[in-house]
Amino acid sequence: MIVDHRTYTLKPGAVPEYVRLFEEFGLPVQMKHLGNLLGYYTSVIGPVNQVVHLWGYEDLADMERRRAARDADPAWAEYRKKTREFVMYQENKILKPASFSPVR
Repeated sequence: MIVDHRTYTLKPGAVPEYVRLFEEFGLPVQMKHLGNLLGYYTSVIGPVNQVVHLWGYEDLADMERRRAARDADPAWAEYRKKTREFVMYQENKILKPASFSPVR
Protein backbone atom coordinates (compact mmCIF):
# COMPACT_ATOMS: atom_id res chain seq x y z
CA MET A 1 0.00 0.00 0.00
CA ILE A 2 0.97 3.63 -0.55
CA VAL A 3 -0.66 6.77 0.77
CA ASP A 4 -1.10 9.91 -1.32
CA HIS A 5 -0.79 12.78 1.19
CA ARG A 6 -2.07 16.09 -0.23
CA THR A 7 -1.91 19.46 1.48
CA TYR A 8 -3.69 22.44 -0.06
CA THR A 9 -2.99 25.94 1.25
CA LEU A 10 -6.01 28.13 0.59
CA LYS A 11 -6.64 31.85 0.52
CA PRO A 12 -7.36 33.23 4.00
CA GLY A 13 -10.96 32.58 5.00
CA ALA A 14 -11.63 30.13 2.14
CA VAL A 15 -11.50 26.86 4.10
CA PRO A 16 -15.22 26.61 5.01
CA GLU A 17 -16.41 27.21 1.44
CA TYR A 18 -13.72 24.96 -0.06
CA VAL A 19 -14.66 22.12 2.29
CA ARG A 20 -18.36 22.61 1.51
CA LEU A 21 -17.71 22.48 -2.23
CA PHE A 22 -15.46 19.44 -1.83
CA GLU A 23 -18.09 17.56 0.18
CA GLU A 24 -20.87 18.40 -2.27
CA PHE A 25 -19.08 18.17 -5.63
CA GLY A 26 -15.53 16.82 -5.26
CA LEU A 27 -16.00 13.97 -2.81
CA PRO A 28 -18.60 12.06 -4.85
CA VAL A 29 -16.30 12.05 -7.89
CA GLN A 30 -13.24 11.14 -5.83
CA MET A 31 -15.06 8.28 -4.09
CA LYS A 32 -16.36 6.98 -7.42
CA HIS A 33 -12.87 6.76 -8.91
CA LEU A 34 -10.33 6.79 -6.06
CA GLY A 35 -12.32 5.03 -3.38
CA ASN A 36 -10.01 4.67 -0.41
CA LEU A 37 -10.22 7.95 1.54
CA LEU A 38 -8.14 7.50 4.69
CA GLY A 39 -8.74 10.97 6.09
CA TYR A 40 -9.66 14.57 5.32
CA TYR A 41 -8.55 17.31 7.72
CA THR A 42 -8.44 21.06 8.20
CA SER A 43 -5.55 22.73 10.04
CA VAL A 44 -6.24 24.25 13.44
CA ILE A 45 -2.77 24.89 14.91
CA GLY A 46 0.38 25.53 12.90
CA PRO A 47 0.07 26.60 9.28
CA VAL A 48 -3.56 27.65 8.92
CA ASN A 49 -5.84 27.82 5.88
CA GLN A 50 -4.91 24.27 4.91
CA VAL A 51 -6.79 21.10 4.09
CA VAL A 52 -5.08 17.72 4.04
CA HIS A 53 -6.36 14.55 2.41
CA LEU A 54 -4.95 11.05 2.61
CA TRP A 55 -5.83 8.47 -0.07
CA GLY A 56 -4.75 4.81 -0.05
CA TYR A 57 -3.69 2.87 -3.16
CA GLU A 58 -2.23 -0.54 -3.85
CA ASP A 59 0.78 1.01 -5.62
CA LEU A 60 1.74 3.85 -7.97
CA ALA A 61 0.18 2.14 -10.98
CA ASP A 62 -3.14 1.81 -9.12
CA MET A 63 -2.99 5.50 -8.17
CA GLU A 64 -2.23 6.60 -11.74
CA ARG A 65 -5.04 4.44 -13.17
CA ARG A 66 -7.62 5.70 -10.68
CA ARG A 67 -6.58 9.32 -11.02
CA ALA A 68 -6.70 9.12 -14.84
CA ALA A 69 -10.29 7.86 -14.61
CA ARG A 70 -11.18 10.70 -12.23
CA ASP A 71 -9.50 13.29 -14.44
CA ALA A 72 -11.53 12.08 -17.45
CA ASP A 73 -14.82 12.54 -15.58
CA PRO A 74 -16.58 15.80 -16.62
CA ALA A 75 -17.88 16.20 -13.05
CA TRP A 76 -14.28 16.49 -11.86
CA ALA A 77 -13.60 19.34 -14.31
CA GLU A 78 -16.71 21.13 -13.04
CA TYR A 79 -15.59 20.75 -9.42
CA ARG A 80 -12.13 22.09 -10.26
CA LYS A 81 -13.67 25.18 -11.87
CA LYS A 82 -15.61 25.85 -8.67
CA THR A 83 -12.55 25.65 -6.41
CA ARG A 84 -9.50 26.76 -8.40
CA GLU A 85 -9.74 30.35 -7.17
CA PHE A 86 -9.27 29.19 -3.55
CA VAL A 87 -6.01 27.23 -3.90
CA MET A 88 -2.76 29.13 -3.43
CA TYR A 89 -0.34 26.20 -3.07
CA GLN A 90 -0.43 22.41 -3.24
CA GLU A 91 2.05 19.89 -1.79
CA ASN A 92 1.87 16.16 -2.56
CA LYS A 93 3.75 13.32 -0.89
CA ILE A 94 3.66 9.59 -1.44
CA LEU A 95 4.02 7.70 1.84
CA LYS A 96 4.80 4.03 2.36
CA PRO A 97 3.57 2.57 5.68
CA ALA A 98 6.15 1.03 8.00
CA SER A 99 5.75 -2.68 8.72
CA PHE A 100 4.08 -1.90 12.09
CA SER A 101 1.73 0.83 10.85
CA PRO A 102 -1.93 0.15 11.74
CA VAL A 103 -2.93 1.41 8.27
CA ARG A 104 -1.26 -0.83 5.70
